[in-house]
Amino acid sequence: MSGAAMYAAVQAGNVDALVIQHAPLVKRIAYHLMGRLPDTVQLDDLIQSGMLGLLEALKHYDAGQGASFDTYAGIRIRGAMLDELRRSDWTPRSVHKKARMVAEAIREVENHLGRDAKDTEVAGHMGIDLTEYHHILQDAVSCKTFSVEELVQGEDSVIDDVHGNQQPDEVLIQQHFQKALAKAISELPERERLVISLYYDEELNLREIGKVLDVSESRVSQICSQAMLRLRARLADWVEGKDNEKCS
Repeated sequence: MSGAAMYAAVQAGNVDALVIQHAPLVKRIAYHLMGRLPDTVQLDDLIQSGMLGLLEALKHYDAGQGASFDTYAGIRIRGAMLDELRRSDWTPRSVHKKARMVAEAIREVENHLGRDAKDTEVAGHMGIDLTEYHHILQDAVSCKTFSVEELVQGEDSVIDDVHGNQQPDEVLIQQHFQKALAKAISELPERERLVISLYYDEELNLREIGKVLDVSESRVSQICSQAMLRLRARLADWVEGKDNEKCS
């Protein structure tokens, strides 16, 4: 359905039909997220929150912005699911703290060496062995929905998630951040970049990615987690800039 047709359908009050039409998109995103979440998370809860995201997408979609409805709705649906997961966050604070410590260690090592930090170098900088370091990565990705979206949403966000109407300066900040994020992803180590591509572009789950790379699912989780923490480290200036704005 074209953007104009979508807008006309909403204006005509055919929202129920549009919800039914796009319900498979909600389920697909929910199943995709479930691939890296603990068994305690219920699929029905994700779908329910995703449907609310779909309704918000129908309410706010503007075809004039250029994005297709499926692309726009996918962002809102996934965001609604992540919001629900954050509200019922089962992750111990110690996991969040250790994840932030890893990101900071990656940043310090890379600033010192001027290149990608290796697992052993980050672990050594933190004063822990490689096994413990991998455990931290595993906890971070399995206990929390560590994802690209988490870089712009949630407690440790780089920039605030903005719903509804956006102010021009907020739109500009998001556009600049997206460019910085795309650049940071393109500069990830090859294996980390491949995992991100397979997960987000090809929409493979962790088990399927493991088969492609011929590694265990847990190792894929570690690679994914390290990629997210590396991105957080490399985009840390956005956090500092945001904090400085709040203090000014």
